[in-house]
Amino acid sequence: MGTLASPADIPNKLYFKIGEVARLTGVKPYVLRYWETEFNGLGPKKSRTNQRQYRRKDVELVLEIKRLLYEKRFTIEGARKHLGQRNKGLAVAAAAVSSAPAVAAQGALFALGPEPGSVSKEKLDPIKKELRSILELLR
Repeated sequence: MGTLASPADIPNKLYFKIGEVARLTGVKPYVLRYWETEFNGLGPKKSRTNQRQYRRKDVELVLEIKRLLYEKRFTIEGARKHLGQRNKGLAVAAAAVSSAPAVAAQGALFALGPEPGSVSKEKLDPIKKELRSILELLR
């Protein structure tokens, strides 16, 4: 059997045994076991019978590692660094997306109030006085 052209060709299953992953990716089982020791992201779970259970993301990672090592001619260390940088970039992008609503909400709050320099001193002085008195009470 040939190797997969893309991750889209991976069957829709929850778990794959090591033999299935080897057949799907064209990578020998002993190489897969070695890669598990070299790449942190590649860590299939083990069943009660101690068989490796690869998830879809593991199979996709095997395909990416294979591409980096065999087609792009990366060293194992180079592939590890490349994958680490890619994962760091994805984490930064995910953090930016998840914090976007909060940033938008802050911007909306600031847009509702007056410009920072446009508040008169007469309005700020009583507020400062009241805050100082509260501070004294708390001491």
